[in-house]
Amino acid sequence: MNKAMNQKNLFQLFSLLVFSTVFAQNPIIQTNYTADPAPMVYNGKVYLYTSHDEDDSTWFTMDDWRLYTTVDMVNWTDYGTVLSYKAFDWAQRNAWAPVTTERDGKFYMYVPITDRNGKNGIGVAVSDSPYGPFIDPLGKPLVQESQADIDPAVFVDDDGQAYLFWGNPVCFYAKLNEDMITLGSEIQQIPNTIEAFGKREGEPNERRPTTYEEGPWVYKRDGLYYLIFAAGPLPEHLGYSTSKNITGPYTYQGKVMPRQGGAFTNHPGVIDYKGKTYLFYHNAALPGGSGFTRSVAVEELKFDKDGTIPELQMTDGIEKSLQVLNPFIKTEAETIAWSEGVKAHENESVGVFVTAMKNDAYIKVKDVDFRAKGATRFTARVGTTHNSDVSMEVRLDSKEGPLVTSFKVPMTGGDDRWALVSQEIEKVSGVHDLYFVFKGKAATKIMFFDYWMFSEN
Repeated sequence: MNKAMNQKNLFQLFSLLVFSTVFAQNPIIQTNYTADPAPMVYNGKVYLYTSHDEDDSTWFTMDDWRLYTTVDMVNWTDYGTVLSYKAFDWAQRNAWAPVTTERDGKFYMYVPITDRNGKNGIGVAVSDSPYGPFIDPLGKPLVQESQADIDPAVFVDDDGQAYLFWGNPVCFYAKLNEDMITLGSEIQQIPNTIEAFGKREGEPNERRPTTYEEGPWVYKRDGLYYLIFAAGPLPEHLGYSTSKNITGPYTYQGKVMPRQGGAFTNHPGVIDYKGKTYLFYHNAALPGGSGFTRSVAVEELKFDKDGTIPELQMTDGIEKSLQVLNPFIKTEAETIAWSEGVKAHENESVGVFVTAMKNDAYIKVKDVDFRAKGATRFTARVGTTHNSDVSMEVRLDSKEGPLVTSFKVPMTGGDDRWALVSQEIEKVSGVHDLYFVFKGKAATKIMFFDYWMFSEN
């Protein structure tokens, strides 16, 4: 995220560009504003770490990092906050673009933070689980050379050597030792040349002569290294350069994604998963979206025969799931393909849950497989603070589709108190999209929803 442009100019810029279209699957998270996607594949699952823009922000108000997972690329489960800048004793504020990797059964999360003296730096936190808790093993920044120390990316090469890339307005890198929490080399810079990053459009800028802006991400394919980055001038697009060596020299190849989406920043993250390659990025496409309230999205990334990347447009996203969802096991209510009028919250009682914020809010879960044998009972844990006129409908294939069941939500008195509702239903079989529709007369916070499952009687 570029901090150099003044707030007035930023506001004018993104006000002209904000999307009016709500995508079918993009943005992939609708229950909070998210940015700076950092996907990781581990044990057959995608772990998506993000930064988190606070609601109604008018600047980069970001205090924690969130985690979402998927096995099908359309239904995403919210695991809430996995780390906050407050976990670092030396930190004062800011939880900007993160990245996480696994090595030898431990998970390392690299995060840019501003310390108590107002100086930027990159910290590292370690966990035995991708879900956390993450702890600071150093008690100080891993990297703290200048205000340019933001937007880390980590890459472990085929020979086991790990590298850290980062920086705005230039791209730095260094080797990581096997412990992943100390540097194994001097800090170097990818030369900020036109050959490496392309010529910047617009007025000459001595500090930023090339398109490179920030947010580097390293990806390797067929022996070729791709350095994908947020590119200027503002509003940012995504560009890329390639090299046969991870440390360069790099050759600029062009744009990956043009200026779109209503946010004046962007941030790439690329993974291979189940035979396909995916590009994660962010935009401002959700209601209330802006340059400071952003949303993560994803596209399938394809390559031409010569290894170049055809320029990619922001689209509706991934329409076909990679596998069906099993409804006969407990499924968290925060497992969502699409939603409207719903917010994710968390507490000590149940962890992450969802709140229907208004009448007719809904959640969609895609490609739910009831199998030929079908389901004849539905169970859910729910609650509300309202004493009447609160109900939940379960429908198939659309918000107005065939009704599976409808029930009144018991008044429990708060989101730390819950009721288990279970009732028989007419048999449902086959593969369907599942819709949970929330009804109530209250002005806000209609009801709370923790989990659901189907079963046979």
